[in-house]
Amino acid sequence: MSTRRAPTLEDVAARAGVSRATVSRVVNADPRVRATAREAVSRAVTELGYRPNRAARALVKRAPDSVAVVVPETDQRVFSDPVIMEMLRGISEGLEETPLQMVLVLGRAGRDTDRLERWLRGGHTDGAIVLSAHLDDGVTSALSEIGLPTVMIGRPPGPEQGLPFVDLDNVDGGRQATDRLVARGCRRIGTVAGPVDMAASRDRLAGWRESLDAAGLADDAVEHGDFSSEGGRLAMRRLLAAHRDLDGVFVASDLMAAAAVSELQAAGRAVPGDVAVVGYDDSPAAQLTVPRLTTVANPGDRMAREATVMLRELLAGRPVSSRVLPTHLVEGGTA
Repeated sequence: MSTRRAPTLEDVAARAGVSRATVSRVVNADPRVRATAREAVSRAVTELGYRPNRAARALVKRAPDSVAVVVPETDQRVFSDPVIMEMLRGISEGLEETPLQMVLVLGRAGRDTDRLERWLRGGHTDGAIVLSAHLDDGVTSALSEIGLPTVMIGRPPGPEQGLPFVDLDNVDGGRQATDRLVARGCRRIGTVAGPVDMAASRDRLAGWRESLDAAGLADDAVEHGDFSSEGGRLAMRRLLAAHRDLDGVFVASDLMAAAAVSELQAAGRAVPGDVAVVGYDDSPAAQLTVPRLTTVANPGDRMAREATVMLRELLAGRPVSSRVLPTHLVEGGTA
């Protein structure tokens, strides 16, 4: 079987109808290039899947190597989510003793795909760590295609092959959370699940269903949120309106769970007396409820450090294997 030749600078120049020197200036972000030429080169780079040679780029720039931390989320979501912030801190700590510089790359899932792809294909970084990936963000498929050394925190949400990841056993986490509610004697157990386009959300929902199926209980009380406080509040309101007989709820993140507890209490439901609640993450948000939230551990800092080790191995030319970490229930007073 023949292997397709990697596109060269000359190939990009021919496709764009410009000189090799112009392509080189665009790739190295020279501001003196005309807008029309820059656009033509950018299109050619995307169409051909060209990626500048790392060693040649290092000779030109003489800058420290960089690692892109790609988060397909809005800046508001990133800087308000304690789990994402914990992961960013873990990546930063994992790179402290290396020459690698962390570059944060944000973009709205499904809306900034083209911009994210152009940046990733432009050869601006030596490797990538991706977290909070969505099915429609285009990031994982682009990274898989261009061959940039990449590690995912959380398994890829789509069918992309070859991208190593470090993940939590979210199915077991959802199962443990729901088992606690069943053990308490809850018999009408609902869930506020996460976004349907994220692997972690689907896995936690699957664990919830497995636990209910094993207990012979109904699994139709489902609403989805977006892992934010407001998303959790609104989803809990919908869930309570549709299922007035709820006596237990598994909520797929602590931020949503804290808001869900407040919504239940505002509706006159005592927690855990009338409705028991279990969250997920063991984040600072678990301290916001009275009583403290019962939750499932999600060691974001540990996953982030594992991801940085794996990426450094890839950058050194060594193979890595995906890892799935165990989790456990963290005791609180809401279930």
